[in-house]
Amino acid sequence: PVSECGDALAPNAERHLRSRVRLAHLFDAGLLEESVAIAKRCDFSLKQLDYQYPKEIVPEGETQTSYLRKLTEEGLATRFPDGVIDKVGKQIEHELALIADLRYEAFFLTVYDIVKFARSQGILCQGRGSAANSSVCYCLGITEVNPALQETLFERFLTKERNEPPDIDVDFEHQRREEVIQYIYEKYGRHRTALAATVIAYRTRSAVRDVGKALGLDGDRVQRLSSSHAWWDGRGAHRERLEENGFDPDSPVVQKLIELTATLRSFPRHLSQHVGGFVISADKLSRMVPIENAAMENRSVIQWDKDDLEELGLLKVDVLALGMLSAIRRALDLVAQRRGTSFRLIDVPKEDRKTYDMICKADTVGVFQIESRAQMSMLPRLLPRCYYDLVVEVAIVRPGPIQGGMVHPYLKAREALRRGEQPVYASPKVKQALERTLGVPIFQEQVMQLMMLAADFTAGEADKLRRAMAAWKRKGGLGPFHERIVDGMLKNGYERDYAERIFKQVEGFGEYGFPESHSASFAFLVYISCWLKCHEPASFLAAMLNSQPLGFYSSSQLIQDAQRHGIDVRAIDATVSDWDATLEECVDGAAFEAHRMRGDEVEPRAQPAVRLGLNSVKGFNDNAAERLIAARVEHPFRTIDDLARRAALSTLELDALAAADALWSIAGHRRQARWEAASHRLQRDLMRDATIEEPSPQLPLATEGREIVDDYASTGFTLRRHPLALLRPR
Repeated sequence: PVSECGDALAPNAERHLRSRVRLAHLFDAGLLEESVAIAKRCDFSLKQLDYQYPKEIVPEGETQTSYLRKLTEEGLATRFPDGVIDKVGKQIEHELALIADLRYEAFFLTVYDIVKFARSQGILCQGRGSAANSSVCYCLGITEVNPALQETLFERFLTKERNEPPDIDVDFEHQRREEVIQYIYEKYGRHRTALAATVIAYRTRSAVRDVGKALGLDGDRVQRLSSSHAWWDGRGAHRERLEENGFDPDSPVVQKLIELTATLRSFPRHLSQHVGGFVISADKLSRMVPIENAAMENRSVIQWDKDDLEELGLLKVDVLALGMLSAIRRALDLVAQRRGTSFRLIDVPKEDRKTYDMICKADTVGVFQIESRAQMSMLPRLLPRCYYDLVVEVAIVRPGPIQGGMVHPYLKAREALRRGEQPVYASPKVKQALERTLGVPIFQEQVMQLMMLAADFTAGEADKLRRAMAAWKRKGGLGPFHERIVDGMLKNGYERDYAERIFKQVEGFGEYGFPESHSASFAFLVYISCWLKCHEPASFLAAMLNSQPLGFYSSSQLIQDAQRHGIDVRAIDATVSDWDATLEECVDGAAFEAHRMRGDEVEPRAQPAVRLGLNSVKGFNDNAAERLIAARVEHPFRTIDDLARRAALSTLELDALAAADALWSIAGHRRQARWEAASHRLQRDLMRDATIEEPSPQLPLATEGREIVDDYASTGFTLRRHPLALLRPR
């Protein structure tokens, strides 16, 4: 609190920028004139900083332009083995010419190099965002969105008028992204690369908390006041909120709280690390931007945020993390292991009918993007039957299309199309932009394309509109475009009502509209995850459990859903479980082989069982699991004491296993295991191999309710009955 700071405060209040009037009272005119003369000699401009891209990404004998073209042509031959269609060939040439004109080859080559490293290490990755509008990015393997399958708008990604590096976001497996980050640091050196920062500014809640602390107010009451503030209360601490939490709004201290909270709002609070925006330079990066060590080991952070970097034109590569990529890669590995052959993303059958049947029934617990209740309620109405339907599905359940009144018109148009009625368009140009979404603008790119075709926007103007739509938190950001859009459409012969309706829809995107390129990238992962859930549900469940935390559904919900689909989920067992969840064939291997030798028609079940892993046990770690598995390989455990001694488990590690009922196959049940675990003490060297036989009391089983509660406490889920099943009879 300020009242207790004492000598820690500055000795006076002079540490601030003074007005010129105040300065004139402090210094004579000659000194002030001299300061102006010195200031005039300081003519530095940020434009003088000549940023250079890294040079080592191009092999000897190649230029950046020739090497990018070479890689693109190689990718083109791989992506289109049956020959390149005319549309794609023209688009490639258009993109390469613009990239060369703006001298951005090094940017594409840098991202290509990072993606190439990830793939060489078996790390699943995929570009998303506006990069999915680029055919060059598709050929380089940065994105998986085929430009031949959709109306891409390259101007969403790169324009000559904007003249700034394009934005390429690449998602990597969330549990292995650090490997990619360290590769970048090792390749370019800590002196040439760093992560961008994010400036965290005060909002009302955080300002109330910090000012309340500084004024010495009661911490609990300040916390309640902060938590009670809602967004509709506006920018300050309101009287009614203060009174509700026991403050007198008229007291001098509380008046100071109100005043200072309003002053601090929007002021920078602290510097945070950007989610993955890397800046890489050809020379020492600290010559251009200030750098500091991050709190995390082996990381450097630039003290500017991403907007500052864009102003300077610095290359920024977004190395992002996506949990679903971790789950998909693990699931593909498990499928390959079961089938005894390689199984990759490209091996997943395209446009599978059974997969779309499952999606239309909203049976999508655990899959990517379309797993929420809002998405589930939309699926039976939209009835996706192809990849592009998924692109629309991902984008349509968003604030933008909902606010812009696009959802119901689109669903009505789909229903009419099923009856054989074709959509009506205001002009051939409007049809060109909106035909793929039945006359209703769903995506940002469509809005840009529509403005260029119907209102004569240039590519640069369309991009400015896109930026205004992206700034959806700033209310009224699209107001200046109203006249330009409506007048442009009127001039081209459209009715005013139609023009106003289009602008209303554009305004909806100001409340968060989704880019088609982003949605197309996500839809690819939606389909892959749905196919795995439909055809390989056991592998999908094991992969999801091994990739936790993922966010939307807990392990408990995923397990219950799998059980409803007939998957045999087996309990954690220290005598057979690995660290990760694994697959076990439902027919014993030896018995199956004996049946096969006799010629019996006995097959294992179509789906294997999932054996839960030791990674689900709270308080147990992977090092302890390694010791346990190594000891188990030597010979089976006889008793809990034998297990603990040979695996060198601490009392806490052993108790964690007992609490999770992972020792049931040795002890019989949880209570007995916990009793025996409690008596174990890790012996010193002299007594390590000694066995102490002591009679152990046989404890009774716990009630089912007690077991369920203990399951949730130790693992977060139960394989027993649902807790509500115990209450239903009452």
